[in-house]
Amino acid sequence: MKLDSKLFDKIRVRPGTERPVSDDAPACEWEGCDRTGPHRAPKGRGREGQYFHFCIDHVRDYNKSYNYFAGLPDDAVADFQKDALTGHRPTWTMGVNRAAGRAAPPPDIDAETVVDPFGVFQGARSRYTGGAAAKPARKMLSPLQQKAFDTLGIEEGADKAAIKARYKLLVKRHHPDANGGDRSLEDRLRQIIQAYNYLKSAGFC
Repeated sequence: MKLDSKLFDKIRVRPGTERPVSDDAPACEWEGCDRTGPHRAPKGRGREGQYFHFCIDHVRDYNKSYNYFAGLPDDAVADFQKDALTGHRPTWTMGVNRAAGRAAPPPDIDAETVVDPFGVFQGARSRYTGGAAAKPARKMLSPLQQKAFDTLGIEEGADKAAIKARYKLLVKRHHPDANGGDRSLEDRLRQIIQAYNYLKSAGFC
């Protein structure tokens, strides 16, 4: 920040002025005070929407000692704070609500035909099928991952040992030392190495 910028010369701050007090403002409710009370202060828990009217000095004193939870046990305060995280609205476990918990299983549900690649409905399905677990879904490949498998010439479901063995075989086959110093296959060798390194970084091998 440039403190000597010309922009600072154009900033003007109006001096603070007291807000004029309306003539019809109620009297200050602080005991012994005869000033007007234009400032509102909440009356507290159980009297939401109700306010005291104080003058500026007494509303400040009131706010310093105000405690909404005064008189509540610690457990009740903790419960209130926990419910405040959700706006004091009821919540249920994801995928379950009160109606679903009591409902009978759908008559036409079939765990074998339901496609659930991310396992979102696994809990509900096991509840309806007597504990039958969902079958593991086949991992979807990105275009780059599919290209890497194609470059190595192996199936996408190959395990780590098969990928590594195939990589070693291709490197030996295309390396210049294995071809009498012929460097015409260097581009192909570079593609194989890049494909293997990509699959390795993606956790396939």
